[in-house]
Amino acid sequence: MYEAEVEVVIADLGLGNLHSLSKAFERLGARARVSPRVEEWLEAPIWVLPGDGAFGPAARALRPHREALRRKFEEGPALGICLGMQLLFERSEEAPEPDLKAQGLGVLPGVVRRLRARRLPHMGWNALRFQPHEPLFAGVPQGAHAYFIHSYGLVDHPRAVAWTDYEGPVVAAVQAGPRSYATQFHPEKSSRVGLQILRNFLELARDAL
Repeated sequence: MYEAEVEVVIADLGLGNLHSLSKAFERLGARARVSPRVEEWLEAPIWVLPGDGAFGPAARALRPHREALRRKFEEGPALGICLGMQLLFERSEEAPEPDLKAQGLGVLPGVVRRLRARRLPHMGWNALRFQPHEPLFAGVPQGAHAYFIHSYGLVDHPRAVAWTDYEGPVVAAVQAGPRSYATQFHPEKSSRVGLQILRNFLELARDAL
C-alpha cells in the first residue's frame, strides 16, 4: 500500500471510460484523479496518459502542448496505456501523413503502423514475453496474459521491453524514459497480472519522487 500523498493524475482525453483505471490505482493505495486539464497533467507528480480510439483526434488535441507534454513524459514518472503508448511516437498510419497537426508527442522515434493481421482489431488476452529482470514486470511470470484491444502498433522497437504475438510479434511495452513506461495492453483490464504491473510502476515512480 502507498501513503496518501502518492497521487496519480490520469489524463482525460474524452476517449474511453477511465473509471476502472482510477479504481485500479486506488485499490493499490494511491490517490487517483482523472483530469481533462493540461495544467494539472504538467503539475502531476505521477502522470498517466491512457486512451482508446483514433490517433488523429487525440494527437490534434495534444498539439498545442506537444513540447511541454513531451518533456513531462521524458522526465517522468509517467505511464502511457494503449493509445497513450502510440501517442508517444512521431506519427501513426492511422492519421494521414500530410496531416501535420496529427503528430505524436515524439518522445520516441518511429511510426505506429496498422497490424498486418487478418483479423482486426487485436482484441483479447495474449501472452506476454518480456526482458529478464525488467522491473516493470517484477513478480509476473513469463507467458502471463494481458488484455489487448488495438488495430495499430509496432512490430519491434529499440526501447521495447515486452512483446506479444498476434500473427507475428507486437510490441507490448516500451521504456520511454528513465522513469517512464508505456503499455499497448490495458493493465487495468488484465486482472492480477495488470495490478502487479501497476504496483511495480508505482514502486518505480515513488522511488523517483
